[in-house]
Amino acid sequence: MHGANVSIILLLKQGKERSMSDSGAGAAFGASSLILGCVGLLSTAFFILVFWKIFSKAGHSGAMSLLLFIPIANIIVICMLAFGKWPIHEELQRLRAMAGGPMVGGPGAYPPFPPQPQQPMYPYPPQQPPYPPQPGYPRY
Repeated sequence: MHGANVSIILLLKQGKERSMSDSGAGAAFGASSLILGCVGLLSTAFFILVFWKIFSKAGHSGAMSLLLFIPIANIIVICMLAFGKWPIHEELQRLRAMAGGPMVGGPGAYPPFPPQPQQPMYPYPPQQPPYPPQPGYPRY
């Protein structure tokens, strides 16, 4: 009977030690999860902000950046941004047409550069060192 009591006490002590180490591991896991969650949330907010600015500068609604979180729609939105006609370019062409300026991409869009006078490659003869060569040194 006495040996059974000792083994039960040892089992209870081991269980108590395990529960203490388990609670420490749980706290570490919880803290790391919290930190990673905050980093993920901040990077997501940064991602939204960056694409909001990109879409706004392209002339689209900045809210289109939220479509990047929807599967399949994100691919369509990126392709639209990359290959589509941007509203800002259409507005620029309209303003240039109203001002009588050149149209972007049309024939004769920009006047050719006037001919530039070509300067000689070496305007002066090669320069010689100001001192006479030293005897004993090879000349190349």
